[in-house]
Amino acid sequence: MTRIYLEAGAKKVFACSLEWPGWCRSGKSEELAIEALAHYAPRYAVVAGRAGLPFAPGEPVVTERVKGGATTDFGAIEQHARADHEPVSAETAARDVALMRAAWQLFDETVAISPEELRKGPRGGGRDRTKMAAHVTEAERNYARQLGVRHPPYTSIADRDALREELAAVLGGPSQGPWETKWTPRYGVRRITWHVLDHLWEMEDRSA
Repeated sequence: MTRIYLEAGAKKVFACSLEWPGWCRSGKSEELAIEALAHYAPRYAVVAGRAGLPFAPGEPVVTERVKGGATTDFGAIEQHARADHEPVSAETAARDVALMRAAWQLFDETVAISPEELRKGPRGGGRDRTKMAAHVTEAERNYARQLGVRHPPYTSIADRDALREELAAVLGGPSQGPWETKWTPRYGVRRITWHVLDHLWEMEDRSA
């Protein structure tokens, strides 16, 4: 089985895998969110493959429901699940970071081959390639603060990569809690990886 939790706002529901960081999709109802999650399984398999991990998810099983808020309805996960407060083994941490690194690699590769001007959404909105890439990396710097990692604004790709390495080091080891940071490691790696993949898949779709 694939353990998932549901985060429900007033208008939107996210279905998130607990074992596969970043594999989260949303819908207007629980059923539609779970359906969207399953629909994206082949695309997540590419991430798992890049990380060198076999990916054969079973039937999704809802283990928890959490109440979302305005951020959920805006389109981003915002709540910890109970499982995010459990101890993290060295093996699990290393696996999670491998998936996060795979997402980073795939996103950077997609940026490199995508056109600058991306196809607009149904209402004419959406960032173009450079602005989307900047949004992802700047959000990452803000996310890192929630895990105790602080870097000044980037002046180069090397600065971005230095932050990523520090994040990987912070998230890649075993931890028992209680955590003094706002985000637990498991929530942090899920949120970071989800944000990268969400925009990776958007860029792929809007490049077509």
